[in-house]
Amino acid sequence: MVRHTESGLPFEPVYGPSSLDGWDPAERIGEPGAYPFTRGVYPTMYTGKPWTMRQYAGFGTAAESNERYKQLIAAGTMGLSVAFDLPTQMGYDSDHPLAHGEVGKVGVAIDSIDDMRVLFGGIPLGEVSTSMTINAPAAVLLLLYQLVAEEQGVASSALTGTIQNDVLKEYIARGTYIYPPAQSLRLITDIFGYCKSEIPRWNTISISGYHMAEAGATPAQEIAFTLADGIEYVRAAVASGMDVDEFAPRLAFFFVARTTLLEEVAKFRAARRIWARVMKEEFGAKNPKSQMLRFHTQTAGVQLTAQQPEVNLVRVAIQGLGAVLGGTQSLHTNSFDEAIALPTAKAARLALRTQQVLAYETDVTATVDPFAGSYVVESLTDEVEAAALELMRQVEDMGGAVKAIERGFQKGEIERSAYAVSQQIDAGERVVVGVNRFTVEEEEHYEPLRVDPAIEDEQVARLEKLRAERDQGAVDRALAAVKQAASGSDNVLYPLRDALRARATVGETSDALREVWGLYTPADVF
Repeated sequence: MVRHTESGLPFEPVYGPSSLDGWDPAERIGEPGAYPFTRGVYPTMYTGKPWTMRQYAGFGTAAESNERYKQLIAAGTMGLSVAFDLPTQMGYDSDHPLAHGEVGKVGVAIDSIDDMRVLFGGIPLGEVSTSMTINAPAAVLLLLYQLVAEEQGVASSALTGTIQNDVLKEYIARGTYIYPPAQSLRLITDIFGYCKSEIPRWNTISISGYHMAEAGATPAQEIAFTLADGIEYVRAAVASGMDVDEFAPRLAFFFVARTTLLEEVAKFRAARRIWARVMKEEFGAKNPKSQMLRFHTQTAGVQLTAQQPEVNLVRVAIQGLGAVLGGTQSLHTNSFDEAIALPTAKAARLALRTQQVLAYETDVTATVDPFAGSYVVESLTDEVEAAALELMRQVEDMGGAVKAIERGFQKGEIERSAYAVSQQIDAGERVVVGVNRFTVEEEEHYEPLRVDPAIEDEQVARLEKLRAERDQGAVDRALAAVKQAASGSDNVLYPLRDALRARATVGETSDALREVWGLYTPADVF
């Protein structure tokens, strides 16, 4: 269907030399859907259908999160995105001493298949796409999801979604790691192999720059360190005996979208171009899908303010627009109250409505890569690419991403950038509306969503009931099999699946791996 402007003029699906006389970008930036994918990974992009609209949600108990997911689906979201609480992210059950005070606070508490069953109750897993922000225990949560789908009668081959599963960035910027890097990479390659056979439509990793950006990384640092991590994962999988074209089409990435719209668009275009060339030239990937950098975007939570929080609606709209103009495959728009507390239902709905306005009320979806040929965006794309490649070269000179992490290189670079921004804000050189300029004397009272502290007691009671009801002998035998696989070279996901089906908990299965692989302790590099 041909789209028209408000003046009744036709939009071209793709603009290029045939529509702009004298300009020929094909040699340098290619065409949409073609190597090196600077202009997008698909020929039609949003002219055929919009990006997947995901809303990141999860808090308190599985039942509360389930209710929020159903509200989001009713509001028109196309995919779910699960936030887990810190104990779950660290592989601890809700009754572990280290979990005290954190249960259900920044995400949903998931201790066992019982909780996962409640989390997705009444949601047809064969029809929705689910993203799970989980890293060190990603295998465990993915298997729980698969088991619940199995109970619903949904074939594993029908499941679609993504696990973040990017532990290298945890060592750099976020901190929810469990095992040492070598063992973490082994677990990730086991996930690649398992999903190839068992859950073939699942995106096995979302290599993430978002958290680096939230920690202070510049756009060039964000894509450089993210792509360097991606190279490390590909090398580990190839070293394990997998052919690159067997797993690379299921790799995905996760980036931030800031308010600096033009540079963000350039960043996304540069990242696609770098990754395509790395996969083709270094790893010999022949399948075009192996060369595509497909990515999810989240608007920049770190740029949202507790002061005058309604202004965040404007920030999020601009950030979301940047992600769309940059060619994202899916998008989460933050709620305007995120800087204060967990989003209220109204705020979450407004965030989704922001995406819907972009998709259905603007004309940015009428043509592919609207900024192609722009003097400023094409120049910025080249410049961001050059800066990122220089940082990637430095990582390579240190022996790759893991060696650079062990030396504290990425972390140090990001911290220096974060400090520079903080100084600029404090000095008033960088304007933050409502914080260092355009302030008000008295803020309006805002009532945030609060998590009931009684949730921890409820989760502890659920765990006690589970342990009293299950066949403990079967659990013990299954956990022993997990340890045996972890000690050798067998894929650990198969015995993990058996243990979880026997109602072993997230903490117990993680403990089994901790016992064999140990814990990672970062070196003091300063």
